[in-house]
Parts: sequence; structure tokens; C-alpha cells
Amino acid sequence: MPTSIAAEAMASVGLDYVCIDMQHGLVDYSDSVGMLQAITTGSPTPTVRVPENQASHIGKALDAGAMAVIVPMVNTIEQCQTAVAAARYAPEGSRSFGPTRAAPVEGDDYWERANTDVALIPMIETVQALENLEGILSVPGVEAIYVGPADLSISMGFQPRSNEPEFLAALDRIVEACARNDVVPGMHTNVALAQDRLERGFRMLTITADLVALRSRIAEDVAMVRRGQTRDTTALD
Repeated sequence: MPTSIAAEAMASVGLDYVCIDMQHGLVDYSDSVGMLQAITTGSPTPTVRVPENQASHIGKALDAGAMAVIVPMVNTIEQCQTAVAAARYAPEGSRSFGPTRAAPVEGDDYWERANTDVALIPMIETVQALENLEGILSVPGVEAIYVGPADLSISMGFQPRSNEPEFLAALDRIVEACARNDVVPGMHTNVALAQDRLERGFRMLTITADLVALRSRIAEDVAMVRRGQTRDTTALD
């Protein structure tokens, strides 16, 4: 949801990171700035998934205060190198210095620390990316990857929420390749599948989204009331 209130609420429940989705979410750039400010009221890493692999999108997300950027549809070594370069100041990259928010908030030495403090996370979500996996993981500056399971399933010829053996084998292959390259494997999932993904070796999981959680909780609460049940809680509902 494109509101700082939602971002602040997500940041207050003990998450390791909160991701603002500018690819499939309803968020535009002006929304994201306030949401990043709200996330930093808590301890989660402020993260943005940009709409596409463009230097302007990556740079603006970082200028607004993101400390991790997830980049969709990174299918080749060259595309990965382009994304990493956009997140790094020279001489390691080509990021342009913009004093929008991150630099003044983080301090005068932000530009010196940013190349090591900021995470650039390419998404693995196509058969082509699988074919180029080892090369993508070996690009300097890649410390984590993020699997898009729906798009990867579709690319493999399956339904978006597939659990076909071939799809699961691809997940295992990704985890094994990450281990060889000292890269953190991450992916989008849900509560039903999260334990399986952890057991397979994934270390960074997104298990829900704000609208999904809102719909789920409202449906659950309404169903409980209609059944005459109550919920034990010490929080104000």
C-alpha cells in the first residue's frame, strides 16, 4: 500500500527487512520516500524492488534511502554487471551522486560507505537466468539473489505457483550455487511454504505482503466472529 503508515506498521513487528515493491506494487517514487522514512523508525533494512533494471531507477531508490535494492529480470552476466554498477560510486561503478535524502541523513561519509553498505540483489526468475546462474553469482558486488517463483515457474512452462519436481530441483540448484559463491539465497514465498524453503537453504524470505496480510486477517477475524469464537490478544485490535 502506498502509505507511510503501512510501512511504519510493517517496520514495527520485528522483520529483518521491509521491501517497497515498485515493480508490482502501487507505489510511485514520491510515495517511496515517505515509506522509506517510516521504515527507518524501526530496525528493518529499508529495501526497494525497482520497476526494472535501469540505472535511473536504482540510483533514485538509493538516493531516497534504500539500503538494499532488488532488481527484477536479471538474466545475463552483462545485465547483472549493469545493475551492480548503477549501485556503486566510481571507481567500482557509475552511480551518480544525488543529495536527495540518503547522503544528508547518513552523513558526510555516506558516499565512502555506500559501496559496501548498500546491497544490490538481482532476481533469478527465468530459465535464461538459470543458465547464466554461476556467472551472475560471480559478479563482484553480488552478495544476495532473490528468486521470483511465479515468473520462474512460468518460464519453465508451469503454473505460477508450481511445486513441480523440476521447479524444486531448480530451487535446490540455486541454493547450491549460492553456497559455492558465498551468496545469500532469497526468494518470495508464503507461510505455507516458508519452512520448506528454509530447509532447502534459503536464508532471506518474503512471506507476505501488506495487502495479502490485511485480506487474510480480516477474513480470519470475520470467520471467527461468525463462528462465535474469540481471539486471545493483549494488543488493541
